[in-house]
Amino acid sequence: MIVVTGATGNIGRPLVQALTAAGEQVTAVSRHPAEGEAPQGVRYAQADLADSENLRPVLEGADALFILLAGELLMGGESPSNLLDVAKAGGVRRVVLLSSQATGTRPGAVSHARLHAFEEAVKESGLDWTILRPGGFATNAYAYAETVRGTRTVVAPFGDVALPVIDPADIAEVAAVTLREDGHAGRTYELTGPEAVSPRGQAKAIGDALDAEVLFVELNRDDARTHMLQFMPEPVVDGTLDILGEPTPAEQRVSPDVERILGRAPHTFAEWAARNAAAFA
Repeated sequence: MIVVTGATGNIGRPLVQALTAAGEQVTAVSRHPAEGEAPQGVRYAQADLADSENLRPVLEGADALFILLAGELLMGGESPSNLLDVAKAGGVRRVVLLSSQATGTRPGAVSHARLHAFEEAVKESGLDWTILRPGGFATNAYAYAETVRGTRTVVAPFGDVALPVIDPADIAEVAAVTLREDGHAGRTYELTGPEAVSPRGQAKAIGDALDAEVLFVELNRDDARTHMLQFMPEPVVDGTLDILGEPTPAEQRVSPDVERILGRAPHTFAEWAARNAAAFA
């Protein structure tokens, strides 16, 4: 059995689907699970990663665990080793952690200190571990949906700074492989899209998907920060803006890891936009 945390999100949902399609027994874990969002036959469990003890019955008899942290869990909480101890006690022998590219490119960043702590705990757990470090998500472009629908504009900072954002469906497919197959223990994979694309380029791709002109309006950093603080912790906002505005060469590099693992190139942002055009229509 494979336990998937964050099972109703942009990565967890397609991961559960991929594992189920491959014939795996899956337990989908979320704070607020919705049974309609996963395939029939999947076991659902409502649990919170902030309290490892409530996961003990969920992890009993599991072989593998996918760890995804979100929200306030990215900034603090109990020791990561607590969760891993509970997992080991339940029989888990393989763990895949969704981390972030920035834990490698910006190891001292406060915004990613929690993920760094989880990486270290996973490595010291005695389990077969794999760490996935994706860059920015294509799905972050959903933040543009309201203005695209209303005025056919994308409003964002750093209009011409390009990064190789990744389709979360590709992350999910990589996670499914590393959870199911041998040969990935002790490996850290950096996951990016196949090409760097700027916010201005994303606006064009969304427009092409809609067969409409979508204008780009550049936002200054201060205004972007004020907006992001409405739904993200301050250290995460500042760390994110640093990456978006002044990426390192490593953060702009296209990684070969997705293609190595899946045997195909990752999806482009334009492909993601075309597949999700209805969100912007």
